Amino acid sequence: MNVPLPIVVLLVVFVLIALRGVGRFRIAIWQAMVGGALIVLLSGDIAPADALAAIDWDVMLFLFGMFVVGQAAVASGELYRLAYEVFSRTRSIDGLVLILVFATGLASALLMNDTLAIVGTPLVLRLAREHNIDARVLLLALAFAVTTGSVMSPIGNPQNLLIALQADLANPFLTFLRHLGLPTLIGLLSTYGVLRLFFRREFHVTPLVHAPVTVHDAALARWVRLSVLLIVILIVVRMGLVGSALVADFRLSYIALAGALPLLLFSPRRGELLRRLDWTTLVFFAGLFVLMAAVWRTGLFQSVLARGAFDIAAPATVFAVGAGLSQLISNVPLVALYLPLLQHAGADTASLMALAAASTLAGNLLILGAASNVIIVQSAERHGSHLSFFAFARVGIPLTLVQLGVYWIFL
Repeated sequence: MNVPLPIVVLLVVFVLIALRGVGRFRIAIWQAMVGGALIVLLSGDIAPADALAAIDWDVMLFLFGMFVVGQAAVASGELYRLAYEVFSRTRSIDGLVLILVFATGLASALLMNDTLAIVGTPLVLRLAREHNIDARVLLLALAFAVTTGSVMSPIGNPQNLLIALQADLANPFLTFLRHLGLPTLIGLLSTYGVLRLFFRREFHVTPLVHAPVTVHDAALARWVRLSVLLIVILIVVRMGLVGSALVADFRLSYIALAGALPLLLFSPRRGELLRRLDWTTLVFFAGLFVLMAAVWRTGLFQSVLARGAFDIAAPATVFAVGAGLSQLISNVPLVALYLPLLQHAGADTASLMALAAASTLAGNLLILGAASNVIIVQSAERHGSHLSFFAFARVGIPLTLVQLGVYWIFL
């Protein structure tokens, strides 16, 4: 059997990301992904025009807008001031991690997991430095929380939105909440439990002392507040439009760009914000879209699913396919492929919710399982912290198995 080149390239990229180097040469995540994209371009497995069309510009613009707001929140000190208000009454690491998990997890159900990953990473790194906590504990808490929390909302992540719209759910918010609300809360609690199990020494009993935080650029902080207010208002409006014909024209990228606009137009520090933007993560996603499109064009995964001698609508199959293939072709393409097959097979609402849960929780398995993970890892490395592929998998694999079991019981 001849394995298509894009599949081989994808596997090599996975290995490079896992090892982060060859010999003495260090390879960043974005470099491995862009290298893979260049290989399939040069080999002719995807034409330049098709590669350009494969890039999801809505995602790119959404990330750009949120990166601008997140960078301004950090640069002004407003993010740390807000964090002080939230965490200042916490006296133990247990309380800190619990609040972090549930606050970011529940917020991701409304603000989308990528948004929380963008603004949350510099925050948790500051908390780790201030309280002498292993940064990996808080980075993993953030990554697992925003992925898990986004499960219970049709706007928590892109794949859930795709299911809500294409499956024509009558009341998507209530449907998701009814089927996935309680297991998501248990999933967030299990995140805390698994982290405490793997990092027992970090959960010491020494009381935490929070240093007061003040905003050091009041003018920029005011623009940040306006930007965040705009984003929240527009998200609430978009929530009200879910299920209507207007939602397709009310893109998340427009919301993010609207939030960034006051900063880019009126802040005298706009140049600094653009210079310090996380451009490498944007480049990573461009490479990801190109490589995944080339993998998609091989037709390998589509044919395997179509010819499979199993009940594609059975919960066990949905969980296995959703969590497994999301690691290889990303959760949004996986849902785009699998959803029509489920609908053709007459799958019920529980099976659709199983697809939402499995494809989303796949992000807790490995770093590449969710875009929010990549954002967190890349941002952490820009700030001098490192979260390896194996450190993530060591905790993420058992956590994902536990969470999939919880959702399976409820569905």
